[in-house]
Amino acid sequence: MGVYATRGDAFPKWPTGGEQMPHGLRDDPLVFVSIDADGTVTLVAHRSEMGTGSRTSLPMIMADEMEADWGRVRIVQAEGDEPKYGNQDTDGSRSLRHHIQAARKIGGSVRHMMQAAAAQEWGVDAGDVVVENHMARNGDRTLGFGELAAAAMALPVPTHEEIAYKSEDQFRYIGKGEVQIYDIHDITTGKAVYGADVTLPGMKYAVAVRPPVVGGKVVSFDATETLAMPGVVGVYELPHSIPPAKFAPLGGVAVVADSTWAAMQARDKLTIEWDDGPHAGYNSGPFMEEMKATAEQPGQVLRKQGDPDAAFAGAARVFGQTYTQDHMAHIPMEPPVALASYTAEGLEIWAPVQSPYAARVDTAVALGLEPEKVRVNVTLLGGGFGRKSKADYVTEAALLSREVGAPVRMQWTREDDVRHSFYHTTSAERIEVALDDAGKVTGWRHNSVAPSIVTTFAPDGGHQFFIENGMGHVDMPFAIPNVSVENGEAFAHTRIGWFRAVSNLPRAFAIGSFVGELAADLGKDQREMWLELIGAPRKVDPVAEGYPENFWDYGEVYDEFPIDTGRLAHVLTVAADGIGFGKELPEGEGIGLAVHRSFVSYVACAAHVKVVDGRITVPEMHMAIDCGFAANPERIRSQIEGASVMGMTVALHSSITFENGAVMQSNYNDYDVVRSDNFPGNVVTHIVPHPFSVHSTGVGEPGVPPVSPAIANGLFVATGQRMRALPLGPTV
Repeated sequence: MGVYATRGDAFPKWPTGGEQMPHGLRDDPLVFVSIDADGTVTLVAHRSEMGTGSRTSLPMIMADEMEADWGRVRIVQAEGDEPKYGNQDTDGSRSLRHHIQAARKIGGSVRHMMQAAAAQEWGVDAGDVVVENHMARNGDRTLGFGELAAAAMALPVPTHEEIAYKSEDQFRYIGKGEVQIYDIHDITTGKAVYGADVTLPGMKYAVAVRPPVVGGKVVSFDATETLAMPGVVGVYELPHSIPPAKFAPLGGVAVVADSTWAAMQARDKLTIEWDDGPHAGYNSGPFMEEMKATAEQPGQVLRKQGDPDAAFAGAARVFGQTYTQDHMAHIPMEPPVALASYTAEGLEIWAPVQSPYAARVDTAVALGLEPEKVRVNVTLLGGGFGRKSKADYVTEAALLSREVGAPVRMQWTREDDVRHSFYHTTSAERIEVALDDAGKVTGWRHNSVAPSIVTTFAPDGGHQFFIENGMGHVDMPFAIPNVSVENGEAFAHTRIGWFRAVSNLPRAFAIGSFVGELAADLGKDQREMWLELIGAPRKVDPVAEGYPENFWDYGEVYDEFPIDTGRLAHVLTVAADGIGFGKELPEGEGIGLAVHRSFVSYVACAAHVKVVDGRITVPEMHMAIDCGFAANPERIRSQIEGASVMGMTVALHSSITFENGAVMQSNYNDYDVVRSDNFPGNVVTHIVPHPFSVHSTGVGEPGVPPVSPAIANGLFVATGQRMRALPLGPTV
């Protein structure tokens, strides 16, 4: 991939995204753009909208490059069809960084075609026609987009070499931060359509009782009382699955009724005997102790730089700590829901899904249909965070619609969502450093022990795989001469799924907390310690620093997205300066710092922590992000503010625990989130400016990882208490 250009004479090659982009990119304006005779421009959004803004930002880029008036733009959501629209997995913080150039190509193609159509109409050279502000102009003559649409869209689509792309100073919307999220009015006035808002004539409503233990199955059930309840249509056993089963439903027993309430009331009357299967003995407390013990022992070496064994053997002192994180659930405000209508002609689905084409294919396989017989319509998502990329709930609705012979909405309750999710993995992270007589770090050893997300797709080998290893583990960027990065064995006992920022969360918490601890141990302030470890600005050489051959750089070509320690140190300085790091604070208050690179972006958090009557509060937080060219600053700020809230939830509340294989939490009463009476009070977002020539990088996920270590470090300054387990808890 070449350098991103500010002008069309050096158009970049496409980022491929490797294994994450099986259907790649599409840049055909005839697929994404239509123009009515009245001049209304309709643009297709092929990524799902869950607050990230990709449904707005990518069409905004198309509109800017084609010179469309945003006030005359209409956005429609694409159905799940990757052969037509390209990759539709809204995950990995890659919607903009992978599709920005395709969006420019689409918009630039339309502008080129408008220019050519107007030139033909007037009998002039295309170079004498200017396309701007929704019209073509030649001297005093003008033609609007609506007048040119039919002729323009019938012309050949230009190649990117033929398009005279706008220069950065010509952008109207890109990089300005003035375009609000497209659905903001409908969202704030209650008109927006989410999964549970879609209705069809004659539809029925379903809820289910699922196995309390993953891999369990129904031995027998008695539905006598259930079937006698008013409004009940039927009771159906769902096919059960045993991991690895990708995103197949867990199984259990479903109740279908004339209303959701009737189905829920009738579900409570079911009597079910379960075979809990091989994970019935899973207890998260003892399992955590096993992981911690494993982390204390040598693990599978993933990265070796220098001679770490000699560094530790010859150290004046070894300093080490272990950090842990419980399983976590996504708990989006909108629980999983899907409406399916199965007929002789095929299957149609309406659902809030992050990966609509995967939902289409998985459901087609489950029902024995060709994917062409399935249509997935994507609604707005009331939060996703990775949970809604797994469409087990969609398949449940489709199976029941086929059984019932009518449209069926499968509605998960909050309790269903908490107890039957694809959970963020639990982990134990052991970090040790070798110190010389002067207190300088000469060796680093980090053993990460966690069940792998691979177990959702393949037999459990007990170790994480290269993508997880590349998330804040083997890519530790410190300037330390001797490094050993290791992975200990741990087996999964529940469904593991990606969660916002994925394995970066425990690694950032461990490394960030450890830097704070090391600073205190050596009598240095946090900023001094961070900058000493990061070292002089450099582009990390993965070969020279012992990275594995399969090092995963978020699906990008490393030479185009190298680890740049200068950018890492800079965001730390920006956040620290913004909050006034080093200023005197009253007793019971402290500032914590943390910085982390993930999804090829650099984010630092400076958290002002204040303990009020034993309660941990964060009255102020400064977040600095370097995400390359900021295509939509309004959404970047919104995402970082959201990340601060979610990061504080991760820090203080998020804990899923298991007893005898079953999840012990059920709802917000025992799986809490930060609330309106205690969340980051004043979040200041600092966006590091870059020209368009610097790659745009991820935004949706990288804001979360540095928040929990910053809070932990601030809490230590405020109270002297060092807490090494996530969640920290809401009080001290």
